[in-house]
Amino acid sequence: MKKIAFLLAVFLIFTGVSPVFAEDLAPDVKSAILIEPSTGTVIYEQNADEKLQIASVTKIMTMLLVMERIDEGKLALTDIVTASKNAQSYGGSTMFLEAGEEFTVNDMLKGIAVASANDGCIAMSEHIAGNEEAFVEMMNKRAEELGMENTHFANCNGLDDDVDVSEAHSTARDVAKMSAELVKHKKIFDYTTIWTDSLRDGKFLLANTNKLIRNYQGATGLKTGSTTKAGCCLSATASRGGMELIAVVLGAKDSDTRFSSASKLLDYGYSNYEIDKMVEAGEPMGTVNVSWGQQKTVQAEAKEGYDVLNKKSEPKQTEKSVKMKSRVGAPVKKGDKLGEITFTQDGKVVKTVDIVAGEDIEKKGFFKILADLIKGIITG
Repeated sequence: MKKIAFLLAVFLIFTGVSPVFAEDLAPDVKSAILIEPSTGTVIYEQNADEKLQIASVTKIMTMLLVMERIDEGKLALTDIVTASKNAQSYGGSTMFLEAGEEFTVNDMLKGIAVASANDGCIAMSEHIAGNEEAFVEMMNKRAEELGMENTHFANCNGLDDDVDVSEAHSTARDVAKMSAELVKHKKIFDYTTIWTDSLRDGKFLLANTNKLIRNYQGATGLKTGSTTKAGCCLSATASRGGMELIAVVLGAKDSDTRFSSASKLLDYGYSNYEIDKMVEAGEPMGTVNVSWGQQKTVQAEAKEGYDVLNKKSEPKQTEKSVKMKSRVGAPVKKGDKLGEITFTQDGKVVKTVDIVAGEDIEKKGFFKILADLIKGIITG
């Protein structure tokens, strides 16, 4: 087998085609992983469970907690965040906050996502939790909920000068998990895809630390990180042809290596895999007749979506069958189950998705039913 692979490689080289073997995707980083987030499929991994420091990639969790509170209505983009003396004291990558200075949550997110602002993270942590320590407890609790078994956060920004790997660490697999959770909040891409912007009425310029945003087709984010201890790290997200991918590289020797390694991972994914959207959440599935309803039929729809990741070189293996009730009695409430979509591979069920009512249908009143019966007798 090795001899065949060698001969194939020689043939491809002499014909001008560069061979890409999965084992050669990220040789110059300590740890790497490539996943498709909607299915959770791991396409490639290399030392993906090695505990490492991740520098400012930590800020993915900080941004996740911010976005979750925005989507829950507990925080608004227009809310005002006041910088403390503590926030002002932080160096490294900053937005140069001054104590007492006020920014909206929207501008704080710009500072964190684009410029990797350490001081912005502190200000947001204090705004949400009262102090950074309480916020870090929230980060670790959320990590546990997401199944990030090999992660522990010591701060909200990833600074590690005074932090040992035993105190603060994660893995490529765990970074991919929190990245996949963050990209569910599509609003985050309004910030992570910014190439250049400004704050303070144009007086403070922002430039994205993630160079893939400008140089990689379909790049959408997500976060860079680099310290002497962690090396150069990156969680890179991209979207092409309806398929999202997340490539995580940790411990690269320099910035160019992290970007080239992440690009190679993403290229491999898009060259060899495709997403098949078997059904989308809310997709219309037809109508079901309704007895004694104020409407004769109710719209049926898929309760949730289901995607399948296919290797382009292999035939599609997933089959779909739909079973729905022919009639239901009123009243019908939105979300009532009307049937099921069953997905199978090699004759085995791999997923079922409920078909539900997409609307409320009220029951006719007694006199309306009586009138309809009389009308039917007369005309019938």
